[in-house]
Amino acid sequence: HMREVAGSSPAATTIKSITRTPSKPSQNRQDFSGFDITLPSQLFSAPKSPSGVRVTSLVDTFLFSLHWIHLLSAVLWIGTVYFFNFFLMPFVEGTRPEIRTEVFYKLVPLTLPGFRWSSLVTFLTGALIYLQRLTAAGAPVFFSWPYGLAISVGALLGTVMFLNGWFIMHPEQKVVIASATRVAQGGQPIPEAAASGRRVVLASRTNLLLSIPTVFFMGAVSHYPSIAARSAEGSLTWFWIFILVITGAIEINVLTGVHGVTKKPLDTVTGTLCGGFILTVAFYLLFQMLL
Repeated sequence: HMREVAGSSPAATTIKSITRTPSKPSQNRQDFSGFDITLPSQLFSAPKSPSGVRVTSLVDTFLFSLHWIHLLSAVLWIGTVYFFNFFLMPFVEGTRPEIRTEVFYKLVPLTLPGFRWSSLVTFLTGALIYLQRLTAAGAPVFFSWPYGLAISVGALLGTVMFLNGWFIMHPEQKVVIASATRVAQGGQPIPEAAASGRRVVLASRTNLLLSIPTVFFMGAVSHYPSIAARSAEGSLTWFWIFILVITGAIEINVLTGVHGVTKKPLDTVTGTLCGGFILTVAFYLLFQMLL
């Protein structure tokens, strides 16, 4: 239900064109069926010249640069997560103790700065992009719009991944690296290093699991119309209850203990990937059934 408003700015025109179309007198929800999926790019699009040609503005350049930096840093961050899980961990598990010590003494410290700072840049640029979309659409529209909900789910999972990296993996990795350094210099390993290493594995595998639905929902908002452009007629309360309970349970699994039945799927890359795809399907079904 899009209509043009003559003389309005592109952002105002787009936002004003989202109208309430209740099918019943008591219905008080936005109807996004048939909605233009290109709307996000229109919210802060460049102004047009008198001849009708769209000209590049500083806002356009800034927003594109923000998205570009966000994408580059996300590639480095998630790429490092995949490198750890697909290649480094299987190699370390099957190699000799002295080589394992060299890996944690020399190789792992080289990867950590890029991993940490790329995750921070991804988080900060993502937060700015999220706030821009939220401000442009307005909170009442954004949080009742499946596009906004999909971005919010992706942002929630990405934030959990960021916190895992900075506040679980990094402190525990410092213990593992310090222990490997001692051994490489002829000393004894730190007794807590084994438990710290296990916690790092659990957090890294959890990030691998969460990366699958995160990438799905971030990509779906622009490339999957059935999510971003549909009627929002269900229960937002129950939707968020399920999302938060499931995500919270996954994070509690990382924070409590180092062994157990709930941690067995994280023992292998295959089990973790299966869990990630199952989680993606579950969240997608919540979209379909509750919205």
